[in-house]
Amino acid sequence: MSTDAPARPGTPPAGSPARRRPGPRGELLVTVFAVVGALLVGAVLIAVGDAGTRAAAGYFFTYPWDTFTNAWYAVRDAYVALLEGALYSPDLSGKGALGPISETLVNATPLILGGLAVALAFRVGLFNIGAQGQVVLGAIVAAWLGFTWDLPVVLHLLVALAGGLLGGAFWGGIVGWLKARTGAHEVITTIMLNYVAINLLNFLLTIRGFQRPPYGQAISEQVDADATLPPLLGSPLRVHAGLVLALLAAVAVHWLFTRARLGFRLRAVGANAEAARTAGMAVGRLQVVAMALSGGLAGLAGASQVLGVSGSVTGSVAGSIGFDAITVALLGRNNPYGVVAAGLLFGGLRAGGVQMQSATGVPVDLVGVLQALIVLFIAAPALVRTVFRLRAGGSGVGTELAGGWSR
Repeated sequence: MSTDAPARPGTPPAGSPARRRPGPRGELLVTVFAVVGALLVGAVLIAVGDAGTRAAAGYFFTYPWDTFTNAWYAVRDAYVALLEGALYSPDLSGKGALGPISETLVNATPLILGGLAVALAFRVGLFNIGAQGQVVLGAIVAAWLGFTWDLPVVLHLLVALAGGLLGGAFWGGIVGWLKARTGAHEVITTIMLNYVAINLLNFLLTIRGFQRPPYGQAISEQVDADATLPPLLGSPLRVHAGLVLALLAAVAVHWLFTRARLGFRLRAVGANAEAARTAGMAVGRLQVVAMALSGGLAGLAGASQVLGVSGSVTGSVAGSIGFDAITVALLGRNNPYGVVAAGLLFGGLRAGGVQMQSATGVPVDLVGVLQALIVLFIAAPALVRTVFRLRAGGSGVGTELAGGWSR
């Protein structure tokens, strides 16, 4: 007779799929094949949009090979141009062979900082959709400090960067405070604060002291040279020291969640807020801290754009950084180093998309389609495993989002 203790009702038997945890290797495979799947779907779209392929399809049943040949060359040329525009090209707009990688790194810098902001909030069970507004606030404060204050060279840059960080932290902290004090859901408050930040920027671009003379265009004063981020590779390459700042931020976030006592408390709140409260943790205060830290990172993204790229603020200074940051965080699995890799990938897609359109005529909008497909596949790991015949096990990002959304 067996002496094993009976299993509790509802407990899956040992070794069953429900009890398996996804390992790092399994998550990495799903992520890689999500990107591969997106590129395959993109290849189909490129082939369908190619005039030669469509013409050959008109006589497909007579000479079917012509259709496949035209489709192959269309896809090959588009992806080769995408790769050259992202990594290496003998000559690109007079910037030399390093021009493409420089543009990739420039595009990746704010995406990494924004992705870290969203990932940090995710780890604490919060869904920060307000990174866009926090980027705007960071850009506003950093630019204002950059063109109004008169400080020594290094100090001026540090003050402007700190101002951008504090501006974003303040905007994110409002969300955390509202959630802790009133229970207001962070998704609603962050969306609303996005509009407040954008309209605040539009207002500032109409008043003297912020708007650039002769006051005919919606653009701010120019940031002083003393407050700009220095280039890393020299002119005319645009990659700047903000990249180093982004990499240091990734190391800091990793250290926070793996070594710091505060990081342990934040992870505990993200895993189970009620259990953390029962253990004596101030959940509300930790949520405020988490949103302030998240907003600070997004504010740094805005500061890096103003101090390292544009030198001034316009209505489009934030672009779509705050929203793309959500995609970067999902692709990076909320891991700081994964976010860095995802930011570099998306930065490369942005830089390469311009070259792809100019060389082959494939619209740059394909990059947005690829990003959306990557998110779709990442959020549906079961689909990826089924299509590519990967071993089943574990949950996907969709489960993490559901957990954060319900809190």
